[in-house]
Order: sequence, then C-alpha cells, then structure tokens
Amino acid sequence: MKLLYKLERKFGKFAIRNLIGYIVFANVVVLILGYFSPGFINNLVFDPNLVLHGQVWRVVTFLFIPPKVSTFFLFFALYIDYLIGTSLEHEWGTFKFNCYYFLGVLGIIIGAFASGLSMDNYYLSLSLFLAFAKLYPEQQFTLFFVLPVKVKYLGWLSWAFFIFSFLTGSLTVKIAIGISVLNYFVFFGKDIISGRKNATKSHVRKKTYRTNSTIKKDHLHKCEVCGRTDEDDTDLEFRVCSKCEGQHEYCFEHLFGHEHIK
Repeated sequence: MKLLYKLERKFGKFAIRNLIGYIVFANVVVLILGYFSPGFINNLVFDPNLVLHGQVWRVVTFLFIPPKVSTFFLFFALYIDYLIGTSLEHEWGTFKFNCYYFLGVLGIIIGAFASGLSMDNYYLSLSLFLAFAKLYPEQQFTLFFVLPVKVKYLGWLSWAFFIFSFLTGSLTVKIAIGISVLNYFVFFGKDIISGRKNATKSHVRKKTYRTNSTIKKDHLHKCEVCGRTDEDDTDLEFRVCSKCEGQHEYCFEHLFGHEHIK
C-alpha cells in the first residue's frame, strides 16, 4: 500500500476524523425525522435516474438511511457500526479508514450508475464488519446478550451469506455485493495471497519434517563412518564412543579405528 502512504502525505489533512461517528449520528437524525414525516427517507434514497435529473444530494444522503430493522435492533446495529468503525480507525489511522469507507461508497455509486439500479448502504456496513473480522478475529461479541461468539466465526457466516445472496439474489443484489467487497480485496488482497503462499510453504515444511522423521525412525543405530544401520544387518553391533564428545555411534568394525570427535 505504498500508494496509500503517498496519498496520505499529500491529502491526509483532509481526512475526516471520527467519520463513523458522524455517519451514525446522521442515521439517528434521519430516523427521528422519518417518524415525523414517513416519506422523508424516500428523498434520501440513492436513485441514479433521479440524480441525473438534478437530485444530486442522493449521492451522499443514502449513507444516512438507517437499517430497516426494529427500533431496538436498530440502535444495537448502530452501536456495532460505531464500535467497528472506531476500531478500524484506531488500527489504521484516520486517512486509511476514510479511504476504505469512501472506496466502498465510490463502488456503490459506480455500480448504481452502470446498472441504473437503486442502491443502499447495507452491504457497505457489512464490508466494514469483514475488515473488522480480518483484523480482530479473536474479539468476542455476545449475541442476544447471552451467547459469546468470536468475530472470526461471524465473519465466516457473513461470507457464506454473501456467497449465497450473490448466487440466488437479483441483479441488484449481485452488483451490490460485488462492489461492496471491492474495498475489502483492495486492502486485504495482498495479505490473503501472502497467507496462502505461507500456508503452502508451511504445509511443505511439515510434510518434509514428517517424512524425515519417518526415515529416522526406520533404524535405531547407525555407524557414523560407514553409514550402515541395524536395518542393513541385524547382526551388527553398535556402541557409543566414550572418547568422542557427544553421542556418536559406530559399528564394531569402526569403533576403535575412527578419528575421535573433539
């Protein structure tokens, strides 16, 4: 990510500190306004056709639309979004987190205009969670305030949900999922590839070790001069030389005539 560091030196001063805090606060404001005016949220939805007809604010305001869940779970979801966002910003720094978030936003905008379909911010929030699960796999969430579950397992479930939704969903869903994970692979693609290479190397090392261990266990004794073992000749006798430093074993033929190791 050398490019990212170069960009940060030039544009880091423009990064929005506590970005997720502003997003969550705007969600709460929109929720309250929606109670008083049920049709208000419709004016914020990102519809590329309406944007082209002059309603340009929709390019931004769709980010402020709260999830379509019950009020109780809504505040819980917003709290989780805030927790995840602040954790990512703390881990990456303000500029890098801004880049991750707005790269996801840019993907949604491009996907919407390319397809002519309306998009929301649902999968954008999920992409934040996937990043959190990648960085903090051992972190625990308490589901329903009772069941502790590690984030990595929830991340696996999210990927399973993504794949299932992509295979069975409409064109809108397919596009939304594809562009929402674009930022994830831009940021973590190199680590994923490196991880696979390291896993392959580790597998080869373990296999070699097991093979060598098996070979070593084929015999109990081996002469350090001629290399013969008790497997070569069961009548051979071996002794450890008392004059050599360490444990050096020889057959009777070479026990007294070898050069002692000091």
